[in-house]
Amino acid sequence: MKRNKSLEDYLESILLLSRENEFVHRVDVARSVGVSQPAVQKAVKILQNRGFVECDGLHIYLTSTGENYACKIYERHCTLKNFLQFLGVNGEDAERDACEIEHVISETTFDKIKLFLADK
Repeated sequence: MKRNKSLEDYLESILLLSRENEFVHRVDVARSVGVSQPAVQKAVKILQNRGFVECDGLHIYLTSTGENYACKIYERHCTLKNFLQFLGVNGEDAERDACEIEHVISETTFDKIKLFLADK
């Protein structure tokens, strides 16, 4: 899948919601991402077509492929946030900036940041 910030944000949101609740509903995703339920419906259809989620009508479930990809996105987010905080960026700015950077950073650069943090 070509990297797509919006779809990655939906996957990350579904992952985190599934860790907090037994079931993930469209309304919860809409609140989490800050969009309307019709926007979530459209995104879910795209994610279904790409094999990242399944739906039973009421609930959204990550497929194993979707969960793996969402975990990778979330790892990027957490690592980048930690790196920015290590540099002295306050928590709120680090959170917001990590949300943006996680979608555009190259794998090579991300791996170097991860390696750098592992040595600290």
